[in-house]
Amino acid sequence: MLGRLNHVAIAVRDLAAASALYRGTLGAQVSEPAALEEHGVTVVFVTLPNTKIELLEPLGADSPIAKFLERNPDGGIHHVCYEVDDILAARDRLVNSGARVLGSGEPKTGAHGKPVLFLHPKDFNGTLVELEQV
Repeated sequence: MLGRLNHVAIAVRDLAAASALYRGTLGAQVSEPAALEEHGVTVVFVTLPNTKIELLEPLGADSPIAKFLERNPDGGIHHVCYEVDDILAARDRLVNSGARVLGSGEPKTGAHGKPVLFLHPKDFNGTLVELEQV
């Protein structure tokens, strides 16, 4: 069911500073910021030869990333994203096996303009999992 690792997301307090760190210190290619109001975040992507790193900054006090940063003041890994061919089939298979899909269970549009779902971290060894249809 799982395809490639699409990205690893890291929550940060200051997206501009984190982008500068990746761009300047690590010499990485970093995208322009994009606000994703539906998800409550502003994101940039660091392009790597084999995957991406997504840097997330809260977009308002109600952002899930703001809550994450309250618990983890220095930031850190927020989630991993795996690609799937059919997000609805993946969702149904996961739900039938007892996994919990966060939110309404209906896909939302993610940062790449594709359908995404998030899976409860308690069902996946303490890791928030995002699925993205490719």
